[in-house]
Amino acid sequence: MANTAIQTSNAPAAVGPYSQAIKAGNTIYVSGQLPLDPATGELYRGGDIKEETRISLMNVKAILEEAGASLKDVVKCTVFIKDMNQFGLINEMYSEIFGESKPARVCVEVARLPKDANVEIDAIAVI
Repeated sequence: MANTAIQTSNAPAAVGPYSQAIKAGNTIYVSGQLPLDPATGELYRGGDIKEETRISLMNVKAILEEAGASLKDVVKCTVFIKDMNQFGLINEMYSEIFGESKPARVCVEVARLPKDANVEIDAIAVI
């Protein structure tokens, strides 16, 4: 089974030596996505965790689409957040974006994320 790197300009470039995603067989592993603007690579700094969550998930979505998948194909996400007190707000946006689809999930509070982001989300999808 060959692994294929997934790359799209519709999501931010990787901020390190890794791929936006890897497709291995029928499984897609999307690297953690920060709330970065795909066009500029700039971190959203509006102070709205729901918007940061939306941007991160839209970046996940763009990468999945490049791989021929959608958010409905996601089977698991990991959500890294800097402040567990924002868990409810993050859940509101997460639920809005995923709708009836409810992939397995882990949510972990961390001390620090790349670029000092407040949220980072990765995903695994099966097509």
